[in-house]
Amino acid sequence: MPALNLKSDFADADDLDTQMAAIGRRARAAARQMALASAQTKDIALRAIAERIRVGSAEILRANARDVAAAKAASQSAALIDRLTLDEKRIAAIADAVEKIGALADPVGRQLAAFERPNGLLIERIAVPLGVIGVIFESRPNVTADAGALCLKAGNAAILRAGSDSHRSAMAIARAMSEGLVEAGLPADAIQIVPTRDRAAVGAMLTGLGGAIDVIVPRGGRSLVERVQAEAKVPVFAHLDGICHVYVAAAADLGMARTVLLNSKMRRTGICGAAETLLVDRACADTHLAPLVTALLDAGCAVRGDEAVRAVDPRVTSATDEDWRTEYLDAIISARVVEGLDAAIQHIEANGSHHTDAIITEDQAEATRFLAEVDSAIVTHNASTQFADGGEFGFGAEIGIATGRMHARGPVGVEQLTTFKYRVHGNGQTRP
Repeated sequence: MPALNLKSDFADADDLDTQMAAIGRRARAAARQMALASAQTKDIALRAIAERIRVGSAEILRANARDVAAAKAASQSAALIDRLTLDEKRIAAIADAVEKIGALADPVGRQLAAFERPNGLLIERIAVPLGVIGVIFESRPNVTADAGALCLKAGNAAILRAGSDSHRSAMAIARAMSEGLVEAGLPADAIQIVPTRDRAAVGAMLTGLGGAIDVIVPRGGRSLVERVQAEAKVPVFAHLDGICHVYVAAAADLGMARTVLLNSKMRRTGICGAAETLLVDRACADTHLAPLVTALLDAGCAVRGDEAVRAVDPRVTSATDEDWRTEYLDAIISARVVEGLDAAIQHIEANGSHHTDAIITEDQAEATRFLAEVDSAIVTHNASTQFADGGEFGFGAEIGIATGRMHARGPVGVEQLTTFKYRVHGNGQTRP
């Protein structure tokens, strides 16, 4: 059984920087091999990893039990403990997710464009792996498998840094993944996990490890993402907040608006695609506002509103300026009446986070303007904001949602974990 990439130079290193530099060198060497791996070999590896996770479930559960006991002893929240806890069903789901990633189409080697120049040169744009991807995550141990598998499928190497709460569980899952890689003839160092809880390891990764890391993906709370975005010396795929809006326009069908709004807010209140603000056009407020606010309140959602919204129901409390820029991740929503489409777009631009925003309307011209002018990674027309998910986009899985404007935007799946290069074919052409 191969070791989990904890070779003697890690154990005997004088300091953390030396250890991290060694991890980076290994990852860069593995990335060169992964870039050349065939689609079949990668898929064999992913199936082997899934099987190793299933076979190693008892070991993973033992490690997880220690993590959970430590979290309880530290009086961590019930929500964190739930995210941290594994059982047989959850481990089976982790293994199944890895297999599903293996069943996706290979994103590497795709011809993205091809054209011929007047001088006879044939130029192709071809998808290639990004290289080495650093993933920094917190309490969910399943991210170990999800992130590692996505990176592998796209021909990359991954350096994973788990949160201290899930460290033992993540190490056990990563061990199973290394075994699956070796079984398939791929380098074990293609998926490495940082073998220390020392938070200085995060800082080392953010420097890029001397050019070893090509991109960083943070998976966790606001404080983690803020730190990564502020300190990273390499590109970052992430979103800081999911302040998502539902705008009910004048031409909205009330029944549809109610259904989409309740799903956007209440299906799962703690995900980044949950709606946090309701905007209602004054032109339909007399007919639409009260039913929508009442539906939210009756569903158990607290509503914080402007004067017009407070007039609808005494249960509505007053919204502050801070509410318009708050990601509640809870059964709370802010609501206001706006003076038409321009005002709705202006509010979203001033207060949103460029994540996911929706318009409900039967007016195609208004919908077209909203989709064109709202500068968010995902914009929807007559559809829930909770479709902001890689699986719902048909990507199979995602490593996160990105709201930046460079390279990947929206759900980051296997295709977004590639870049491209140009192949130029000639027959002796020279440049005059």
